[in-house]
Parts: sequence; structure tokens; C-alpha cells
Amino acid sequence: MTTTFETQRTALADVVAIPVTPFAEDGSVDEGTHRALLRRLLDGGVSTLTPNGNTGEFYALTPEERQLVTEITIDEAGDRAVVLVGVGHDVPTAVACARHARERGAQMVMVHQPVHPYVSQSGWVDYHRAIAEAVPELGVVPYIRNAQLHGDRLAELADACPNVIGVKYAVPDAARFAAFARDAGLDRFVWVAGLAEPYAPSYFSAGATGFTSGLVNVSPAVSLNMIEALRSGDYPAAMKVWEQIRRFEELRAANGSANNVTVVKEALASLGLCRREVRPPSKPLPEQERAEVAAIAAGWSI
Repeated sequence: MTTTFETQRTALADVVAIPVTPFAEDGSVDEGTHRALLRRLLDGGVSTLTPNGNTGEFYALTPEERQLVTEITIDEAGDRAVVLVGVGHDVPTAVACARHARERGAQMVMVHQPVHPYVSQSGWVDYHRAIAEAVPELGVVPYIRNAQLHGDRLAELADACPNVIGVKYAVPDAARFAAFARDAGLDRFVWVAGLAEPYAPSYFSAGATGFTSGLVNVSPAVSLNMIEALRSGDYPAAMKVWEQIRRFEELRAANGSANNVTVVKEALASLGLCRREVRPPSKPLPEQERAEVAAIAAGWSI
């Protein structure tokens, strides 16, 4: 019997939340706060969770911490959400993490953009193929940030691995996305706007049906309002949400996205939901910038 991955495809065509990883005063993962934040997302209507994403500080976590975050998320999600676990690093590490996710009950894995400085087109296929073939029962979602990658390479990967069902596309170029999606097969994959709410309207107009979000940690309602507007084709309504979140996302994107996670955690800290601490190479916001983030968060319907 051929697996169709319909549940997973539906989950990707939604707000794909990237939860933060809160840290305790001693610097360890704060399991209790993490569970509370996940329940807040679930209670807010979020039904797709990505533990070990970039907003979760994937590259700053130890292997044991990544496993812990995976297990906490799957446990809290239960039957309320589909879990898409971030994996990456070298192939054996990524495969081990994908198998751990499968054993714990995850439905999908997201493969982080390879960080090796020398990535060939065929090597990109080989990297993802090794991971996808190791977990044929799981849906696999490449995270694409490489503007040089050709759409036909994704098609080649999916020909070999039918469990490659979706794409988190995060190249900041809507025209390139439109071309890439059509070269790879617009209807073959679920296309997720991987640059979150700021790019969601333009990417939806070109074929995306879901978007990732770190902002959703702060206000699930804001993110859900945007996707409902986009699903109904009401772009003026979607752009009203865009205007509402514009400054918050500008702060996250400033200086090469230096404060991408920091701003989200600062907003959560201002609401009393977790500590503001992040790990290097991120850094907490200076005192003078914290008030602006707090004012934005307080102005949203939480």
C-alpha cells in the first residue's frame, strides 16, 4: 500500500509554528516553561509544530537537548497537532535524529539547509536522499535557503524519495520562488513560505499554501488571522495583518536577522511567559530596545 501522507500535507498547508526553546536560570532547557508555551500554542489553535527549528535555536542546542525538545513537543502535541522535527548537521547525525523522531511518534522531519560551505547541486540531492531513505514512513520537508538550487533537483529527489512531500522555501525572492516551484512541480509538493508572515502574501500569490512563524509564539491569533485571510484570497485583509506585524518583523530582520530569536523571546518575557535569555551567537536585546518590543506585544490581542 502506497503512503499518501495526506495528514502531513494538510498540516503543512497551515501556520507551521516554530516554538522557542526557553532556558532556565542555570542555562538548561526549561522543560516546565517549554511545556506551558507549547500548550499555549495548542490552545491558541496551532496544529503544526516544528521543534528544533531556527527559532528554537537548533544550532545552539546539544544533541541531548534536541532529543529532549523533540520528546517534549511530541508528548504535549498528542493528537492535537502534527509534529515536524528539525534535523540537520552531518548525514549520520541527521539520520539518527530523524529515526529518533520516528520512534517517538513524529509524523515529519524538516531538513535544515546544509551549512557546509561547499554545496553542489547533486550533493544537495544526495544529502537529502540519505535522510529521506532512512525514514520512509515520515514526510520529509527540505528547508531551502540556497538561491542557486534548481527546481529540477527537488523533482529528482522526490523521484527517488516519494516521502519528500513539502518544501520550506526561504529564499527572499518571490519571483525566484514562483519559478522554482513550477520547475519542481507546483502541484507535486506543499509549498511553505519559509520566511514567515512578511513574505506570506507574496508567496501565497505564487503558490504557497502554508507559512512558518516564530511570531506565533507571541500571538497565535495574529498568525491565524493572516492565514485565514490568505486562504480566502482576501489579500487586503492579509495586508492589514502584515501592517500590524511589520515593525516586529523589521526588528527581527535587522542586521542580518541578528535578533530574529531575541525579539520573540523578549516579547514573551514582556508578557511574563519565559526568560529572555538566548544562547550565542544570539544575544539579548539592549535595555533601550526592550520597551518597543514590549509595547508591540502588549498591543496585540494575545
